[in-house]
Order: sequence, then C-alpha cells, then structure tokens
Amino acid sequence: MSERARSRTRARITTFEDGRTRERSDQLAAEEPLEIRLVAGGRTRTLAVTMRTPGSDFELAAGLLHGERIVTDRADVQRIRYCTDPDLDTAQQYNVVSVELAVPELPELRGLDRHSFTSSACGVCGRAGLESLESTGCEPLPRGPDVTADVLLRLPARMREGQGIFEATGGLHAAGLFTADGDLVCLREDVGRHNAVDKVLGWALLEGRLPLFDHVLAVSGRSSYEIAQKALVAGVPIVCSVSAPSSLAVDVAERFGMTLVGFLREGRFNVYAGRQRIGSPAPVGEP
Repeated sequence: MSERARSRTRARITTFEDGRTRERSDQLAAEEPLEIRLVAGGRTRTLAVTMRTPGSDFELAAGLLHGERIVTDRADVQRIRYCTDPDLDTAQQYNVVSVELAVPELPELRGLDRHSFTSSACGVCGRAGLESLESTGCEPLPRGPDVTADVLLRLPARMREGQGIFEATGGLHAAGLFTADGDLVCLREDVGRHNAVDKVLGWALLEGRLPLFDHVLAVSGRSSYEIAQKALVAGVPIVCSVSAPSSLAVDVAERFGMTLVGFLREGRFNVYAGRQRIGSPAPVGEP
C-alpha cells in the first residue's frame, strides 16, 4: 500500500444540515502508532512510540532523533528500515521503524525514559528548561537571512497549496520549510504539529542540508517550546505559526536569537522575538 493510501481512511458518517440528515462516506486522516527503535552494537532498544499519520516515517524518526541530539549529522545514521519481524503481521510492520546508528553501542538514553509514549497532540516534550538546551551544546543562532513582511504573509497560502491530505480530510497539521524568498523547499503533514516538524527536519537531515541557517519554518497551529527547540537544534532562525506561541517558545527564541512570528494569517502577524530580521511591507502602489 502506498504512503498516500495509508495516510487516510474512509468512514460512514451522518450529516445534519438545514434540518435534514444524509448518510455519506467521508475521508479521515489516519492516525496510527509508530514505534521507533534504535539499533547499535547488536542491541535494540525502543526509544518512543508516537501517534502519527502514516507517511514519511523515516524522516519522522530521523527528525525526532536529531531534535533530541541523539544524531547530529547524516553520517550518524547507517540505515533506517521498517521492521521485518515475522511475529508482526504485515500491517504492523509498517508501524515499527528501526534506526541503525553508526556507533559501536547504543547511546545513553536515561534522560529520555519518559518519552516511552507520546501523543500526536503533545509531541515529544523538551528535556525541561532552557538550561538543558545550553548544556547539550545549543548556541545562539547566527544572524541568518532578512525576510520581508510580504514574503511572510504569503507563506500560509503557499503551505496550504501543498497540503494534499488536508484538502481531502480537513484534519491535518502541516510544517513547511521555505527559503528567505518564500520558495517552498519541503512540506509534510501529520495529525501532530510536532510530528510534521520532525518529518521536515528529518528530511533535511537525511538530505544533508543541516544546518538550516538560511531558512524559514512555518507551522500550522501554535508554536510551542518543543517546536522552537527542534528548530533551534536544526539551525532554523525564523519560525512562524498561524496561531499564538507559548511563553516558553518566546523564551527560547529570545535566549537563542531566533525570530518568532505568530498569528500569521489574514494579512497580519505578530513578532514576539527577533524583529531585526523582518523588513517592513512594501508601501501601497509599490512592487
């Protein structure tokens, strides 16, 4: 079954409208568990089980590992594959991903024990506090690109144009990676905002494009601490969302020199940190 087919399912529903009812078929965004396993030195360990929309699973696993600093470069990942355990039925084999690391033994994971299960709503939480980001080697981001307000205002529409599954189901978040000129580089969808971000950043890792110092990350929904953390580790200097940021997301942006934009919709937006990277909109009548 193709990724596109696995990302959606059908259901019989009853529609109430104008005092009438109608039975019909509808498409839903699929939500299934994904178990992510680490393999090294002949040992295997489950890192996390996350609820996600099937599709781009290898990118999701790579992005999660990068955000948690388990891998920092494409060379750290030897191979990613679906589980071929004969004890699993065929359908479940596509819900288990093994990441083979290019190290002689499994890394120390004590700080991640509480990530044994994560939901698509909450994502994988950051390891408690700004100090922990600094202790793992995160530093303030370089100046990065300047972007115009007009470019930012075009991002939601460009992201929506690429949301094929959302158009069919109406039930998915999206994350889009853009150039400073507003060109879409990569877009991924998922029932969880954090998963969508992991898929985009995992794509960048596997393609050897990190760090993303010259790019803009746009997300549907709100910007949380976890999303700001993932963007920081990947080197993304500008993060935009169509809804509000959390207070911790603003703290991360201020501490590490990121630009954080919220309520990017309907021709307006708010800048919560890093105003210096954003130029003013063009006056009316000028290109």
